[in-house]
Formats: sequence, C-alpha cells, structure tokens
Amino acid sequence: MSHPADDDSSDRPLGAPALNRRGLWRRGLIALAALVVVALGAGGTYLYKIDRSVTQNITRADQLPADTPSVNGQSARPTRNAQLTGTKNFVLLGSDSRDPDGSGNGRSDSIMVVHLNNARDKAYVISFPRDLYVKIPGHGKNKINAAYSFGGAKLTVSTLEELLGVRMDHLALIDFEGFIRLTEDLGGVTVTNRHPFKSHGFTYPKGKITIKGEQALWFVRERYALPRGDLDRAGNQRNVIKAIVDKGLSAGALADPAAYLKFVSGVAQHLTVDDSLTNAEIRETALSVRLSGSDIALLQAPIDGYGTSPDGQSIDRVDQSKLTELSAALKKDRLAGYVKKYPKG
Repeated sequence: MSHPADDDSSDRPLGAPALNRRGLWRRGLIALAALVVVALGAGGTYLYKIDRSVTQNITRADQLPADTPSVNGQSARPTRNAQLTGTKNFVLLGSDSRDPDGSGNGRSDSIMVVHLNNARDKAYVISFPRDLYVKIPGHGKNKINAAYSFGGAKLTVSTLEELLGVRMDHLALIDFEGFIRLTEDLGGVTVTNRHPFKSHGFTYPKGKITIKGEQALWFVRERYALPRGDLDRAGNQRNVIKAIVDKGLSAGALADPAAYLKFVSGVAQHLTVDDSLTNAEIRETALSVRLSGSDIALLQAPIDGYGTSPDGQSIDRVDQSKLTELSAALKKDRLAGYVKKYPKG
C-alpha cells in the first residue's frame, strides 16, 4: 500500500502557495552528506589539496538563526553541553532554490541532520520525512518541509532545534548540479535496491545496482512507484549516502589524487554553507575525523503512523516517546545506544 501522503495534495506545504513541480527535488542532500563525511574523513592524505579544493570553491551565506536573547537574557536557541563540545550537528538541506541567503519560495524536501560524535569515529545521518507534522516557530503546526517555504534555511534550523531541543552547529545547501556531478565523478555508486521499480525511462531491479547521473537522480527522487512512498524514498536516499561514503573512502578513490580532488572540488562548487563554518573549523574537523563507510549509521526520525491535518492533507505523526529518546541521545552523545535499541531508526 502506498504512503497516504502520495496523493498530489501532499506536495504543497500546508498554507503555502502551490509550486511548480519541475523545480522540486530532494536529491542534492545526498551529495552534501557525502562531501561532509568523505572530505572530512579523508584525514591527512591529501588534506592540504582537499582543503584548498573545498575552501576555494565553497560559498558562504548567513543561514543560521541569530542568538536572539529571550526574556531571561539567554539565547532562545538551545545551548551546547560544555562537556560535549567535540560533537557537531550539521543540518543538510536539498533545495530547489540556491538563493545565497537560503530564502525564496523554494522548498527543502530533503532534510537531514548529521551528528559527529565526540570521539569523531562515528557519524549518524538522521533523515526527517517531508510530511512530518511539527511545530514551526511563528507558523503553528505544519509539515516540516513548509519551514523552508515560510522562512528559508534559518527557519528550518529553528524548527529542527525546537523539535529536538538540540543546537545545530552548521547548515549546508546543495543544488541539483552538485548531485549529478558527484555520482558521475565517482563513476557511479552501488546500492542494494529493496523494491524494483521504473522511473522516467530507467529500470531499477531488486538487488545490487550501480547508478549515476540522471539514473541516480531518479532513484532518489521516485516515490509513487514505491510501497511506502516517501518513506521508502528516504530509505533510498540514505542508502545512496552510504554507497557514496563507501566508494569515496575506498582505497582506490584515495589512491587517485586527481580524480578525488575533482570529486571534492566539483561538489564544493555547488555547495553553500553558513558563514560561521570557517576554513579553520573545516581543517580542525578534517584532522580529527576518522571514518569509513561502516562507521556511518543511517536512521529516520521516529514516526508512529500517518494522519490527516485539520485542512485534510496527509501527514506523518511524530512518535513523541522515541523522539524524546532521540533528543536525549543527541544531547548526551549516546546515539550508539539509541541505534542499538532502534536499528531501523
């Protein structure tokens, strides 16, 4: 049975104007997640050249909410746990708009949080279904992807911080071309496809398949042909992230400096990050992170089923009990225990 949100009406955020479907996508996030994990996890092998490839091509913009004081004089944003300053939380958005300030009428249908643990030997990629029904600051309850329509990247970060009670350190957006460039420069990535389907002239049989370019795009874009619609599509997105990291950190990839640098610089050209992510912090993270594909855990924000909004649109209901556990695990850097308890997210 298809996900209830697979009707056409669910493509429009509640209360937001109808948008041109041509521009809507939720794919580039995969490229961004790979860049964060692969480029930072490469360590010192080509660190200097990788550093230059990223810092000379990356775009920075004002994308994080301000630390506006609340009534008690403290920032309205969550504070960091002083004992866990080594952890980092990155918000990753795939957007159909590349406005430098992360605003405009676009949507971010791909929303993920990457948590790097304090020891820097594990990374956790958490995806948030686009129809997750949450509180959006200043706009009441709505689908989570409506936050980008209403207030761009800043409001999306605020929404995630309010939902999780955890501060987000950095945010990055990547565009369509970045995704295509990534998979092509890698020569394709291999994934295990759980559900055979067809989309836009491409056939995806069950089992291990190698995809790249437009073929990879439609693998992570398709939802109507999948049993659980958007939830299965999110699973395909996470699996492609895993495949990209595995190949990007493989011995063959790291042993070919020219190809690897082309891959990193090509993605960076399509990447916009918040202006507080300095070159120095990129270097510090690169020196501290040691990851391989097996060190990346992929999970989904918890839902307990489907429902209908007051105006009749299909939504995903938040599993509040599991969300409380996820929030505590993020705050205390104990996601390993959460994943062990909930291996599927």
